[in-house]
Amino acid sequence: MFNWENIFATRSSRMRASEIRELLKLLDRPDIISFAGGIPDPELFPKEAFKQAYADIFDGSSVDAALQYSVSEGYKPLREWLVKQMAGLGVPCELDNVFIVSGSQQALDYLGKLMLSPNDTALVTAPTYLGALQAFNAYEPSYDRLTPNGNRTPEAYRATAEQAGGRVKFAYLSPDFANPTGETIDLAARERLIDLADDLDIAIIEDAAYQSLRYDGDAIPPILSLEIARKGDIGATRTIYCGSFSKTMAPGLRVGFVVANAPVIRKLVLMKQAADLHSSTINQMATHRVAEAGFDAQVAKIGKVYSRRRDCMLAALARYMPEGTSWTKPQGGMFIWVTLPEGMDGAALLAKSLETAKVAFVPGQAFFADGSGANTFRMSFSRADDQSIEEGIRRLGGLIAGEMISRAA
Repeated sequence: MFNWENIFATRSSRMRASEIRELLKLLDRPDIISFAGGIPDPELFPKEAFKQAYADIFDGSSVDAALQYSVSEGYKPLREWLVKQMAGLGVPCELDNVFIVSGSQQALDYLGKLMLSPNDTALVTAPTYLGALQAFNAYEPSYDRLTPNGNRTPEAYRATAEQAGGRVKFAYLSPDFANPTGETIDLAARERLIDLADDLDIAIIEDAAYQSLRYDGDAIPPILSLEIARKGDIGATRTIYCGSFSKTMAPGLRVGFVVANAPVIRKLVLMKQAADLHSSTINQMATHRVAEAGFDAQVAKIGKVYSRRRDCMLAALARYMPEGTSWTKPQGGMFIWVTLPEGMDGAALLAKSLETAKVAFVPGQAFFADGSGANTFRMSFSRADDQSIEEGIRRLGGLIAGEMISRAA
């Protein structure tokens, strides 16, 4: 039999299936209470607005353009809307600074391809977004642990990169309500990260997928905004801002965007021309129409629902989780991160939970580039109703308590 492994590039060996993608299959099992998939609640999609948007496109004069090839940079009216939106976030920019991608995951793949040579180092938090590791892995990097709230020196990062046989190329992080922890990087740490990037002469990839989903507290400016305020112009910045409509409007349309200085955008456009020519024109058109008509109202609607579910899950955790466990208390987003006592294994707990408690979550180890974090797991509150949250956490807390008693015996 023909052996494809002899033909595949060596980098293909670094490709791994997403544990999250596999766990999404559990959403169809009626006997499982799932906190696994970090996906939006479809009941909150602006369905009628999109139905009208597509109808207007097909009934109007723009239908030919909607079904035709288009420019790689993206649909101009959508990019113009994003220029105004970014200005409201403290990021003054021009049309040439905005690029449309097929979901922000595509942006991460492009940026890994653009900047990483084999053995170069990517700085990532621990834990970090699993999809980012999947995107970067194909380009054969080394990883080092980014500690934005710590005091690690630039020299330490340089030394580790040199030992790996390359140099540091970028720092990747999600500063607001991160996947998987739900945590937010404070203002001082964002400023220190800019200092670090300047010292190391590297890029910052700011994954802002959840930035609009704030439920409590004061908004913190994006890293790109802080850098522009410091340096005067987006053309002098090294931060690459990756945004998405997936968490706020509809993920199935696969519309994301990148905001960065023009030389970066020009390179990304060339990569898109080689990869898929352009993102779906009709989906960009529909996204623009719906966003322009009611983006803020849509964000407010989902925020009201998700914040209640978050509060319900936090309250249930406080009631049912045994002493020795801890969890994050996010101000927004979709996730809560649970830490078990040292020595407990999240993957083993999941296997037992699926069999007995019938509750699903995502074991935490996959979110660590170095394979640590076995005693952690991620839960999402975005799709579960209050009753499911209460019952699921009750069952899970009982299971964990029982495991802790067995370990102590």
